[in-house]
Amino acid sequence: MNFTINGQFVGAEVDLRTSLLDLLRDHLNLTGTKKGCNQGACGACTVLVDGERIISCLALAVQYQGREITTIEGLGTAETLHPLQAAFVEHDGLQCGYCTPGQICSAVGMAREWERGVPSVLTADLTAERAEFDHDEVRERMSGNLCRCGAYNGIVAAIRATVGAGGAR
Repeated sequence: MNFTINGQFVGAEVDLRTSLLDLLRDHLNLTGTKKGCNQGACGACTVLVDGERIISCLALAVQYQGREITTIEGLGTAETLHPLQAAFVEHDGLQCGYCTPGQICSAVGMAREWERGVPSVLTADLTAERAEFDHDEVRERMSGNLCRCGAYNGIVAAIRATVGAGGAR
């Protein structure tokens, strides 16, 4: 199978039943993406495929051949953090950090959805170009990503500060 992961062409020989998460972690040693519940309920394994957020534990790797896959390792570096990574640090949007890669990848995808005018269940005016990016809207849009430590206030603050400033791409 052939993939483009974090801008790099990657070939891998894996069983057709291999999940995208297991391909990333077990075969390509990209361990930033976490295995949480392995049932699609926690969001720890969220990655971006062609800029859209997906739950990688429920996705078969074979389905994503030839598509652009971005993991947390592809968003920033230790020297140059992605704006959302820096905001998570600045706003204390993490404690143990286990859910953080999935939270950040999800927030990047969510920001793109919001910028395109994709409504959420809380979007009051469906004719508006974009929903208001308030606290409740962010919490609703990020509701598929769980944090067992309860760092939600910092997560929401980091996302609102970054997306509102246009730095979440």
